[in-house]
Amino acid sequence: MKKLKFTKMVGSGNDFVVITDKLSGNLPELVRALCDRKFGAGADGVLLLSKCKGADLKMRIFNADGSEAEMCGNGARCAAYFNGKPKARLLTLAGVIDTQVRGNQVKVQLTTPKDIKLDIPLMTSDRLMKVNFINTGVPHAVIFVNGIEGINVKHIGYSIRNHKAFSPRGTNVNFVEEIGENTIRVRTYERGVEDETLACGTGSTASALIFALKNNLDGLIKVQTQGGEILKISFQKESGGFKKVWLEGAVRIVYKGEYYV
Repeated sequence: MKKLKFTKMVGSGNDFVVITDKLSGNLPELVRALCDRKFGAGADGVLLLSKCKGADLKMRIFNADGSEAEMCGNGARCAAYFNGKPKARLLTLAGVIDTQVRGNQVKVQLTTPKDIKLDIPLMTSDRLMKVNFINTGVPHAVIFVNGIEGINVKHIGYSIRNHKAFSPRGTNVNFVEEIGENTIRVRTYERGVEDETLACGTGSTASALIFALKNNLDGLIKVQTQGGEILKISFQKESGGFKKVWLEGAVRIVYKGEYYV
């Protein structure tokens, strides 16, 4: 048996297994085993961190189902905290992003959002709804609702995540409700986890930016996650799009352990 050292981290309810060892073999199979909440460490995903050229750190993010994602906002914040530098540059599949760490508060500047589409009419098996879309490093559908607590996130999220409009790779799905001035509540169905998670950094960002577009807001939006924590999304508008998009929230190390493979 081989001993694999790891660190369990949480960013606003998103939990990750962080590994710095070089891995070989069937990575998707190992990720699924690590993320299993009964027989593994239990996590929404695995972060593989390594040194690289052109940045302070390289991050590969794997979802709980073993698939590799282009980007993960809360994962990037965990990686920045793990790295330990007040300021650093992090290389992801979505590009290089800047990070800032102050205590347990971590900010990451996401790549420039793209592919913004508003009010897309979408027919699912049992309803017609208006869906908004934006890519904040990974694709996100954003749907505004009333009575967010009563939404069947897993059922509706699954149908939209797999809708032909977002083929072949599908999309993450966010349900959003305004709860105060410049403040929204968000529940997210995450592609790759294939369930609702307690938070999603890129999803919270996507929801905040679409909310800002629809309500002509600028500067800062607060997002209450399903886990109860608040994420702050700051940005500048630019000709129908956005620049200087930052995601900020708390991060902590839960424990360190060893996994035998």
